[in-house]
Amino acid sequence: MFVKSSVPNISTEKQKKQMAFRLLGTFLGGSLVLNAYFGKLFLGFSNDVNSLSAFLGALVLSIPIFYSASKSLFQKKIHMEALVAIALFGCFALEDYLTAGIVAFIMLGAELIQSRTALGARAAIEGLIKLTPTKARKIISDNQQQEIPAHELTRGDKILILPGDNIAADALITKGAATINEASITGESIPAEKQTGDKIFAGTINLTGKLEAEVIRAGEDTTLGKVKKLILEAETSKIPIMRIIDQYASWYAPLILMISCIILYFTKDLNRAITALVVTCPCALVLATPTAVVAALSCAARLGILVKNVKHLEIASKLNALVFDKTGTLTTGELTVTKLSPIDSSETAGEKLLLIAGSLARYSSHPASKAVVNTANQANLSFNDVHDVQEKAGLGISGIVDNKKVLIGKRQWLKENKITIAKNTSNMDGLSIIYVAFGNEYIGWIGLEDKTREEAKSATEQLHQIGIRKIIMLTGDRESVAKKVAAELGCQDYKAQCLPEEKLEAVHKLQKEGYCVGVIGDGINDAPALAAGDIGIAMGAAGSDIAIHSASISLMNNDLTRLPFIITISKKTKLIMYENLLFGIIFIVVGLVSSSLGYLNPIIAAIMHNVGSFIVIFNSARLIRFGEELTIHSDIQREEN
Repeated sequence: MFVKSSVPNISTEKQKKQMAFRLLGTFLGGSLVLNAYFGKLFLGFSNDVNSLSAFLGALVLSIPIFYSASKSLFQKKIHMEALVAIALFGCFALEDYLTAGIVAFIMLGAELIQSRTALGARAAIEGLIKLTPTKARKIISDNQQQEIPAHELTRGDKILILPGDNIAADALITKGAATINEASITGESIPAEKQTGDKIFAGTINLTGKLEAEVIRAGEDTTLGKVKKLILEAETSKIPIMRIIDQYASWYAPLILMISCIILYFTKDLNRAITALVVTCPCALVLATPTAVVAALSCAARLGILVKNVKHLEIASKLNALVFDKTGTLTTGELTVTKLSPIDSSETAGEKLLLIAGSLARYSSHPASKAVVNTANQANLSFNDVHDVQEKAGLGISGIVDNKKVLIGKRQWLKENKITIAKNTSNMDGLSIIYVAFGNEYIGWIGLEDKTREEAKSATEQLHQIGIRKIIMLTGDRESVAKKVAAELGCQDYKAQCLPEEKLEAVHKLQKEGYCVGVIGDGINDAPALAAGDIGIAMGAAGSDIAIHSASISLMNNDLTRLPFIITISKKTKLIMYENLLFGIIFIVVGLVSSSLGYLNPIIAAIMHNVGSFIVIFNSARLIRFGEELTIHSDIQREEN
């Protein structure tokens, strides 16, 4: 009755304090009512004493209900609690204080239990996101550390992290290696091995090893801070069906009042009218959707799935087409150089090709550029100075080395810059190719390979099984590479050599054909396509502000099996909402008919009303533990590998 249609935007601790205060008032009023009841039966109290005790108890218990109802009336609105308030007023008018006290006690007591149960789902979410420690060990000098409040950390600070510590900020490891439990961020229960140069996140736990790290984000700017903010915003957002219920809620109370007046007019029995008001207070309807939504958000957060707005849950249940980016999504994104093919046949030609390409590739964040740089570093090459670096998304990068222009990128990039690419008979099948030009002359190509994710094929098979009719892979790579990856996935629909704008066109084309389209990418160079889809899903969003903000749903890890789960839980959430709503409607109709026929009294009506509310809450609570088998399966799979 008094549980709002969305979780209040206040902390769980504050809600607990409010509940404790209400519990004290309920206990006091209940004791007075109980005293009147047993005083009359067993203790031989006079009627005046019993009536006074019942009146005081009923008054204490009714005040919160009267206050809530009058507050809504002053706002020129008639809310659901007004029905119970009118029913209690009727009991007071009949001087049936004992009935008024018992009804108010049952309603308030049940409301406290409902709030505590709903708070459990909210606490499950806060348990995942309220993990940042209050203290941090700031390194002052080589032999000195100072313990400071975590919120005082700033970018560039050096911190010491010992085994067992909760990490206080997003940071870059500068010294040491450790095993980190990242379940709070990624949803992965298998700890991650971290070493010098790796990123670590606030709220994760150092299981082994002593670390020194440099803070890159602190406080609300950390990945954990952003996740917390977006989850709390998602809790207060509403799907269309919730907005429809709110829209017509203002009509419900006047309608029930009118029906109660009709019952009173025809039966001349005020008790039946009061019973109708109590039993039709629509707790089950009010709780039908928000309890399911909070439970679903809790379940998703546990598995490292960040939903920005609950309306995306409803849209996910309608998806029938998915557009995948290849690199970093269906593949690991960890390209490795497997072939150097210089035009020159001299012994040092390969080294020169790698050195020129690596010198320029340092200034690009593209996975192919990183792979070239890593290979050059492994070969202990000393990079040349580069000036006037420019990058064109989806094509390549240019710069000046030794006063000569260097170009690395796709064949089209070199052609646009009027570079003629000589034919090369070397085998390129299945390789991603970077063409290199130096001094306006083509000097060769570098071949890279990217492994398909092990779970990708099973994920696409599951997606087909749950109703995805069309799966398309888009990539900027060549035809041979795209064909190879598509074959490994069992996916025949793909498009190679796509520029970012062509990915957008592909998404819009599917939407024009009537498909509800989900776009899955890594959230970096896929941001426009992610925004264009009916739903954008970013993979591996931990630590990426672009991924978290550009996508509708962010997967904090790279496990593709989360994709079928997103669609499955959205359908399950929608089903439970409709189950709850149907049950609530049937319950109200049956209760109304039974009240008008005199089969119920106000006390039984109050009990029945709250039983209905608990059924709805417990039905929604099934979602909280949904998907546990997915975590177990993923863990076993990783252990086997």
